[in-house]
Amino acid sequence: MVSGVGIVIVIVVIVVLSGLKVLNEYERAVVFRLGRLNPYRGPGIIFVIPILERAVRIDLRTVTLDIPPQDVITRDNVTVKVSAVLYFRVIDPSRAVTEVRDYLYATMQLAQTTLRSIGGQTELDDLLSQREKLNARIQEVIDAQTEPWGIKVVLVELKNIDLPQDMQRAIAAQAEAERERRAKVIAAEGEFQAAQRLADAAEIMGKNPITLQLRYLQTLAEIATENNSTTVFPVPLDLFEPFLRMRQIAASTPAPSATTPAPSTAAPAPSATTSAPSTATPAPSNPNDPKP
Repeated sequence: MVSGVGIVIVIVVIVVLSGLKVLNEYERAVVFRLGRLNPYRGPGIIFVIPILERAVRIDLRTVTLDIPPQDVITRDNVTVKVSAVLYFRVIDPSRAVTEVRDYLYATMQLAQTTLRSIGGQTELDDLLSQREKLNARIQEVIDAQTEPWGIKVVLVELKNIDLPQDMQRAIAAQAEAERERRAKVIAAEGEFQAAQRLADAAEIMGKNPITLQLRYLQTLAEIATENNSTTVFPVPLDLFEPFLRMRQIAASTPAPSATTPAPSTAAPAPSATTSAPSTATPAPSNPNDPKP
């Protein structure tokens, strides 16, 4: 009799011990009693009635999900491979167990599909330059789909974008042309600013001629410092003004025209109408003519 009671006690102790569960701070136990859902339990020590209840452990920590590279055809018909990383966590253990069979697999498939869909609606330039907007859009779409499962998407980040070789060369050529354009614009702006400064300096020197002489002396000092063997003789610019004035006068004087008639040096010819003196003698008369 005593031995039978002892056996019963041992069985009861074993059953009680088998029903004790220890859950960590980041774990929860979703309990089903005879197939019906009960409120989740934990953390700490919980008791699950053997045979009558069944517990499913759910991890509440943030899960890092690596999305493999996906073949994406962008809006401008460029094929690229896009990979990303997804961070999510379970906020409702009961729905994560009852609403979806395997929330990890379901979230992975949803993330891949959403990545291909959003990438196909985006042009290549936006895909490369506006990653923040693309990440936020993917996160919004996935979070809206996983909310009924009790899952919260924390963050989505595009990890890598693989471009074809010909597209890489085209983008490199475009970037090089853009840099050359900017360099030319900057050089032109520098020339424009320098011209403005020179015009201002010329105006100041025109009002105060002594400043030109001071600048000339400063240039001489710089030359003497760099090349000690060089001797420079300043020549006043006023010495060249007469020559410049003579050149201007010569340039403004009109040259003689080639069509002007030359003066005549030949003596005038006698007029054809002038009567010459008569030198002819009268012819002898005929003896047969009657005398006057």
